[in-house]
Parts: sequence; C-alpha cells; structure tokens
Amino acid sequence: MNIEHEIGLLVEEIRRLGTKNPDGTLSVKFGVLFADEKCANLFEALVGTLKAAKRRKIVSYPGELLLQGAHDNVDILLLQD
Repeated sequence: MNIEHEIGLLVEEIRRLGTKNPDGTLSVKFGVLFADEKCANLFEALVGTLKAAKRRKIVSYPGELLLQGAHDNVDILLLQD
C-alpha cells in the first residue's frame, strides 16, 4: 500500500470515529483511533500514517509522536478532506 492510499483511509476513519467541533472541524482522540478494531486491521503503522498526514498538513496534533496510553486523550484534528 502506498502512503497516499493509507492517508485516504485515515481520513475516512477520522470521519467515521470523529466528532464535530463547534467550529465545524472534525477531531478524534488518539486512543479511540488506536483502540478501534477496524483501524487496527487497516493500519500496520498508525503512528507512521499519522506522522505522514501531519507532514502533508491533512491532520494536526500537538507534538511529534503519539504513544498508546500516554497520548490517548490527545485530539487529532482533520484539517482537510
């Protein structure tokens, strides 16, 4: 699978699992994405896909690296569809 395809799948999963914020943007907690069974089966390296999407300014989250447990409550914001 190429990274563009994986980022497209990530955007779909954020849409499926995310909630709309008052400003109209969509966000999802890292822990929700990480714990979701469908995401676990889709992504071999969820953190790597998130980093690639962040570099392309498709998603935003604080910091460089998200770790299960420590960053479960971090919001991942979808910047573009």
